[in-house]
Amino acid sequence: MKKALVSGANGFVGAAVVKELAANGYEVFALAKKNHNDHIPIGDNIHFIPFDLDNAEQLKEVIPADTYEAFYHFAWSGSAGNARADTRLQLQNAQWTIDCMRVSKDLGCKRFVPAGTIMEHETIAAAYTQGNHPGLGYIYGSGKVVAHMMCMSIAAKEGIDLVWPKITNAYGPGERSPRLVNTTIRKCIAGESPQFTSGTQNYDFVYIDDIACAFRLIAENGKPFHHYLIGSSHAKPLKEFLLEMKSAIAPNLDFKFGDIPFTGINLPLTAFDSSETEKDTGFKAKISFGEGCRRTMEWWKKEEKK
Repeated sequence: MKKALVSGANGFVGAAVVKELAANGYEVFALAKKNHNDHIPIGDNIHFIPFDLDNAEQLKEVIPADTYEAFYHFAWSGSAGNARADTRLQLQNAQWTIDCMRVSKDLGCKRFVPAGTIMEHETIAAAYTQGNHPGLGYIYGSGKVVAHMMCMSIAAKEGIDLVWPKITNAYGPGERSPRLVNTTIRKCIAGESPQFTSGTQNYDFVYIDDIACAFRLIAENGKPFHHYLIGSSHAKPLKEFLLEMKSAIAPNLDFKFGDIPFTGINLPLTAFDSSETEKDTGFKAKISFGEGCRRTMEWWKKEEKK
């Protein structure tokens, strides 16, 4: 049986990847904070291991060195909310990522596979656009850029097989952050008309089940020292996604565009190109945005009844 380690296994993406790996014949060591395992799937081939980012080295005391296909690293403090603007925390996340990568080599992992983001590209564009005033959310993106670059250099020096997936925008059941899809769906459930920017900025969304499948395939088939975008293959202006959501879950509500100013960076559609991911790994998203929104709305309705 193939084996893999997953840090941040109790999180939105981490738990989905644990489920995906277990369903595809892996023995999974699910790493998360002590007493934080309520979202980790249960199975004979899934082992919960209490894990603290501050003490990544201690993993070597509780997990035997063996042959593991990959160490999937999702543990990242402050990925949502005000903590995204915490400079010390985001820099510490980069160091923790490096610590986990080094431990992964000591444990016998063939590959180290962190969770990158398309926001890395947006952050670099925001920093090098003359006269731009980047928002505080780019501090989180900066942490990801730092982690990516430092991991590449150290992996090259120490002979670690690094593969770097980049998520566009993950959404779906199980995610509770106040991000765009969630806030819009909850307003629709309440019968409120959501307000947006003009929606001309380019965007992409990928349903959580597709995200999990992408991580597995990228780890299995991706080339070392390559970064792979996890996208839907149908990136487009945000307004078109939101109108697709409206048609799927709230056809009678008025979606208002242009009431909120857009202050970010608009990446070109070429930045969302996932053709290399498809060619090298075989991944292709299956769940349409409309269908994903319907599933997410049904989940939120059940959650709100609780």
